Amino acid sequence: MWNKIVQAFKIKDLRNRILFTILLLLMIRILSHIPIPGIDVDKLQLFFTRSKGLGLLDIFSGGAMKNFSIAMMGVGPYINASIIMQLLTHVVPSLEALQKEGEDGRKKINQWTRWISVPLAFLQSYGMIMLLRSQGQGLVGDLGIGQFLSVILITATGTVLLMWLGELITEKGIGNGISLIIALGIIAGMPSIVQSLWVANQGTGVSGIISIAGLIILSIIVIVSIIYTNEGNRLIPVSYARRVQGNRLYGGGDTQLPLKLNTAGVIPIIFALSFMIFPNMISQFLSNARTPWLAHAAKWVGSTFSISPPTIWYTLLYFVLVVAFTFFYTSVIFNPKEISENIQKQGGFVPGIRPGNETSKYLGFIILRLTFSGALFLGIIAVLPNIVDLIKSGHQSVDTLIGGTSILIIVSVILETYRQLQAQMIMRSYEDY
Repeated sequence: MWNKIVQAFKIKDLRNRILFTILLLLMIRILSHIPIPGIDVDKLQLFFTRSKGLGLLDIFSGGAMKNFSIAMMGVGPYINASIIMQLLTHVVPSLEALQKEGEDGRKKINQWTRWISVPLAFLQSYGMIMLLRSQGQGLVGDLGIGQFLSVILITATGTVLLMWLGELITEKGIGNGISLIIALGIIAGMPSIVQSLWVANQGTGVSGIISIAGLIILSIIVIVSIIYTNEGNRLIPVSYARRVQGNRLYGGGDTQLPLKLNTAGVIPIIFALSFMIFPNMISQFLSNARTPWLAHAAKWVGSTFSISPPTIWYTLLYFVLVVAFTFFYTSVIFNPKEISENIQKQGGFVPGIRPGNETSKYLGFIILRLTFSGALFLGIIAVLPNIVDLIKSGHQSVDTLIGGTSILIIVSVILETYRQLQAQMIMRSYEDY
């Protein structure tokens, strides 16, 4: 991999893309440390440390939320808008038809996703400020109407700015910009988490050393299994018939159609995390309500779906959401009927399978089995820290922010970025030829 990166820096265009990506990511980190006045940052960081639900939400902002910076909401609103649009494409026939129009249709859907992200950014900014106010710990000072509206405007603008920078990375840099922003946020928060784990186990003697060593070994096993699963493919043989035009023979030959074991990538984890945040946020927002039954219900939701320590119901719901989103997102990006039609148009066929509908059913059956295995793997990796904590009877030893979910996101984003870098290098080698 390092040899590929060194070779990429020797190509001027690729070197500019890599440096452009690094520069924008540095800008994003700077934005996450520019605070908005009117907030006690020390109290806010202590509050986020105690609240694991908001700690998960802080992943998407790269630590900007607990710093109450101008990029406080991160790319969370854009992710929620993407979920809404992808759900609508399966419900609204006109959007489904638009998605099948190719690149132009996808551009229109992406444009609408950006527009939906703007009101969501305002709503989520308002909700976050009201949530911090409801805690009654002096986190948010007495904000006048003008200052309150300006804070919402600044945070919503920060989300739009991050969204724009992420799309610039995707278009003119290397890798998926939004995924890189999320991965960078997780990486930026890891040193402090590792330090807190070291301090917590420093005075425990041999047991603390064993605990840390076990965490390192488990992390290595998870990383290896993630790489193995992400690189796993089922190769479908495809043959192309020969065509005679005049005195010449065209076409013919055999090739293979690779079907990935984990077609959905890291997206199901990100979607599931977005949903899992809401029960704890609702609980914290309504736990101090004046209506007794509402406050009681909010506390019940918070205890039932507690993140720290994780409950069995939280773990089960998280697992189910990851599996469900894996199947859903795979159905969005992989269309067996469309692939079957493309193979048939090019004069190809799967040996032993009739072209057309039979090939579509065959590919659908294969991708269903692959997705089932991939979904179970993603679900197990996502809840692995929770399972360890449940076995330990609630004594948290593996922080959820450096557990399987975060490792999966980081490794998947690195692999995807590396694949894009390889594709760019191959394309330029063909251009030179």
